[in-house]
Amino acid sequence: MITESAGDQVSQTLYLERDGKPNLAYIYTPATAVGKALPLVMFCGGYRSDMNGTKAQYLEQQCAVRGQGYLRFDYSGHGASDGKFEDGTIGCWLEDGVDILDHIAAAPVLVVGSSMGGWIALLLARARAGTVQGVLGIAAAPDFSEDLFAGLRPEQQEEMMNTGHVSVPNDYSDEPYYYSRDFYEEAKNHLLLNQRQSVDFPMRFIQGMQDKDVPWEMAANIQKNYVGADVDVIFVDDGDHRLSRPEDLELINRELMDLGETMGKE
Repeated sequence: MITESAGDQVSQTLYLERDGKPNLAYIYTPATAVGKALPLVMFCGGYRSDMNGTKAQYLEQQCAVRGQGYLRFDYSGHGASDGKFEDGTIGCWLEDGVDILDHIAAAPVLVVGSSMGGWIALLLARARAGTVQGVLGIAAAPDFSEDLFAGLRPEQQEEMMNTGHVSVPNDYSDEPYYYSRDFYEEAKNHLLLNQRQSVDFPMRFIQGMQDKDVPWEMAANIQKNYVGADVDVIFVDDGDHRLSRPEDLELINRELMDLGETMGKE
């Protein structure tokens, strides 16, 4: 059974209570009368990120100006949601997204995914075809578990397989990234770029050319791998992985609006 309860904050934070699974924190801003014709925007954050990131909050503000519905949430083990991060897998976090989507959304939904959230967004679009009718990826990183493992030194790979986990330096925090063998092995069930994907919804991908975490070729590979879709890639010559500068945020918002218009014409 899934129920809903208010958080202890004055903000709009609510909790989706789920039997047998961690409760999920989310913030939902319904569309106003002016924005009801626009698709609901659902933001999926990155690995170890939460719903209070710069991009998530900026897009919420922009959607509010348009009266557009907006939904952001924390995966289990992230931010204000329950659960342990170390127990998380791509499959678990996909389930989180599906539960939130099913609880809140009605078609059409435009899913915005940042970094790992781009992987979750593409998986959500497949799991809820018809409800999700557009995807905007920001430094999207589908299948990054494979690239991550391949990028480990042999001794780190051995440590992960023998001990069950490995810690890797984090360029964005003093706290290292933690990768588990279970995470790596479970992620193989959700790989997308190992075979062609056929979709019938429009997608946009914004990718920084100076991204040290997700190479620019990733966006090109996504575009090449998805057939039957209106897929555009926007490269930012001096953009990094965060893509959180004012000019980056404005670009993301413009692409979001354009994608919403494209969805409305199909």
